[in-house]
Amino acid sequence: MLLAMVVGSGIMGEALAGGNVAIALLANTIATGAGLVALILTFGSISGAHFNPAVTLADASQGGLAWHDVPGYLVAQGIGGIIGVVLANVMFAKPAIFWSHHVRAGGPQLLSEFVATFGLLAVIWGCSRLKPAFTPFAVGLYITAAYWFTPSTSFANPAVTLARAFTDTFAGIRPDDVPGFVVVQLAGAAAATGLFSWLVPSLPTIAQDVVVPHDRA
Repeated sequence: MLLAMVVGSGIMGEALAGGNVAIALLANTIATGAGLVALILTFGSISGAHFNPAVTLADASQGGLAWHDVPGYLVAQGIGGIIGVVLANVMFAKPAIFWSHHVRAGGPQLLSEFVATFGLLAVIWGCSRLKPAFTPFAVGLYITAAYWFTPSTSFANPAVTLARAFTDTFAGIRPDDVPGFVVVQLAGAAAATGLFSWLVPSLPTIAQDVVVPHDRA
């Protein structure tokens, strides 16, 4: 659903914006941020709303998720993201899979993805410790803001990055650029997790609350 929102709103925004990229991006931003809040509230109590491999790995590193559960999460995130992109493509009468040619390469793009993912994990760790009930809203608002303050438009998610290579539309990314994005996203997540482990020493004891408290049975 998250990737259907990201890609579908990008296609719709571009189609209706009449060539105005700013309006298309604004439409894409609002749909993604609002949808993300709704999805976290919907799935948070079931799985912790782990739509992001970087969040899953960070959570596991702090004891909030058992390592033996991590592979299943990563596979579900990757497959779910690709299905969401295919669904969006088909809904808008595009080929189910057509590789993106949208170039997102270079140092500034990679730095922006590091910053975007660092910020996302900082928001998650900070809010889950101090204001857990506000975490879904904080995450949605952060992604909404990061769409505009990062030149990469804040993918901040390895599964999202991979999936968006499957669509040659407004939200796409060239497959050749995916590995670099994933590496810096994981680095940004690790940096934020390390920082908050120092800022909030009790973090490992409350890591199970990321993104929101959920059933660990």
